[in-house]
Amino acid sequence: MNNVITTIALTLGFGIVAIAATQIAKYLVRYKLPVITGLLLTGIISGPYLLDLIPLEANGHLKFINNVALAFIAYAASAELYLREMRSRINSIKWMTASQLFVTFFFSAGIIYLIADYIPFMKDQGAAEKVAIASLFAIVFVARSPASAIAIINEMRAKGPFVQTALGVTVVKDFFVILFFSIVLAMSVAVFEGTEFDTMFVLKQLLELSMSLLVGYILGKLLILLLSSNDLRFWFKSAVIVLSGYLVYVLHDHLHHWTEQYLHYGFNIEPLLVCIIASFIVTNFSKYRAEFLSILERIGPYVYVAFFVLSGAAIQLNIFVQVIGITLVLFTVRLVSLMIGGYVGGKLSGDPPLFNRISWMPYVTQAGVGLGLATLVATTFPTWGQEFATIVISVIVINQIVGPPLFKWAITLVGEGHTKADAHEFDGVRDAIIFGLEPQSVALAKTLQDNGWIVKIATRSTDFRDDEYPDVDIRRIPDHTLETMHSLEAENAEAVVTMLTDDENFHIVELFYEHIGTKDVIVRLNHRYNFNKFHDLGALIVDPSTAIVSLLDHFVRSPQAASLLLGMESNQDSMDVTVLNQDLHGLRLRNLRLPSDTLVLSLKRRGNLIITHGYTRLRKGDVLTLVGSKESLRDVSLKFEPIN
Repeated sequence: MNNVITTIALTLGFGIVAIAATQIAKYLVRYKLPVITGLLLTGIISGPYLLDLIPLEANGHLKFINNVALAFIAYAASAELYLREMRSRINSIKWMTASQLFVTFFFSAGIIYLIADYIPFMKDQGAAEKVAIASLFAIVFVARSPASAIAIINEMRAKGPFVQTALGVTVVKDFFVILFFSIVLAMSVAVFEGTEFDTMFVLKQLLELSMSLLVGYILGKLLILLLSSNDLRFWFKSAVIVLSGYLVYVLHDHLHHWTEQYLHYGFNIEPLLVCIIASFIVTNFSKYRAEFLSILERIGPYVYVAFFVLSGAAIQLNIFVQVIGITLVLFTVRLVSLMIGGYVGGKLSGDPPLFNRISWMPYVTQAGVGLGLATLVATTFPTWGQEFATIVISVIVINQIVGPPLFKWAITLVGEGHTKADAHEFDGVRDAIIFGLEPQSVALAKTLQDNGWIVKIATRSTDFRDDEYPDVDIRRIPDHTLETMHSLEAENAEAVVTMLTDDENFHIVELFYEHIGTKDVIVRLNHRYNFNKFHDLGALIVDPSTAIVSLLDHFVRSPQAASLLLGMESNQDSMDVTVLNQDLHGLRLRNLRLPSDTLVLSLKRRGNLIITHGYTRLRKGDVLTLVGSKESLRDVSLKFEPIN
């Protein structure tokens, strides 16, 4: 009973630390530190060697959190292994994966064995034990981080053969890492227990491997059955999936105990292998992959916070100080092995020379899988496992800091990044470009011109006379290339409106996003299913199929506000103004002198809407939305212009 009470108390205390760690990690992100680093640092500070908020005995009581997280990490790693998305680069992925696996493993294991006498807990071990520990180090060094790779690819909107190969290798490699780790761990246990590698040992390992694959297959089918139910709520399915991973560990413990008691030897299944097989089945052989990934993505942040904080708290700082030198050596060993493995894999697959020279850069970052394997070693070998984990976690932290910039650099070198261009400075003239010639675009151009904008309509159409629209500047363009955009002086435009087909609109929006950086790009949507791809580029989307309903809804619920914002009230209008006057920088809104009929509706800073109050300070570059009489708005807009 006391044990249960202690576990509950430690769990609650750990929960408070984990919540605090989330906020601390978000704060450290501002200083370009990865989230995982912030979580690990918080765990270290909260651990038994500093603040002792997570005491030493917590490791045993909170082992269930570790098991839940490890199973979840296996689910998440395998869920990224979607075979259909890898077909076009399968040759490069195959050779690069094989090269990274074997070159990194054997090179790292060999070097670590040679320098074993310089690693405190290895120097007194026998030759066989040193080989076992070196192999465990090496297999952990092969592990990568799919989550980190995907985050960088999404951040840079990267696409192309190099990125596709890197993502495929990352996912496939972690799948095989967990598989091979199960074998290396079993052999290492046999070495330290003095078990002979005879025929019975090999048969037992094959039987355990086969049983793990069978249990994984059954679990995968059960997860598919769970996901197929339309009567179960999302949160219930999520809870069952998380619980299923923990139950695999429960099954492992009970099976080992039962066979040891009745058969006189402990029979094991490998929980991580069971979970990756189950996830692989759901991802590739069911129609519920999207829902499964959605659950993993939503639950993932909470699981990772708990796991990384607990891993940080388990780091032995006294050992960490002693091994900082060997940590840097092992980091270098891993880096060199990745370089050799990447070059060999690239040559075998026939990739371009540039790809071969930088093919190691995407694989430096490590996170969940590597940490999970290190934690397993720590629990399997209590005498030296924690020292092993301390060194591995130290190497992972360095990899987590160095890896992401290297991957970003590699994407830039091969030209597969599609990041947003820097926004240009406001030149004092409100320019707009409208793509597409039709009655609506002409009406929009005239309305904008009436409000002081300089407007161009760009069209590829030739079905109009030059004198048909005398009051509108219409430009015939041959295509929608970047050169054409420059000929339209698109870099000076404050707003762009696209009123073409969705494919043409998307091409134009991409050009402005990647090369010009125009702040406001408005798209008239043709098909609702294209909404997300425009939204991902930060475009402002007008969906004609829902716009009228939304407009009528606003007229019903707030007719005065709707009329005001649409300019239907007599002599009333709204306007966006950019704070360019240096004298207004730092001024509180309450001290901003505005006419009595003018109000500030909103404030946007660096793309984010800010809830304003009287004490909100203005910053140069802020965009204010004002509403008031047309005369007052014209006068007020001058207040925000730069002073020459």
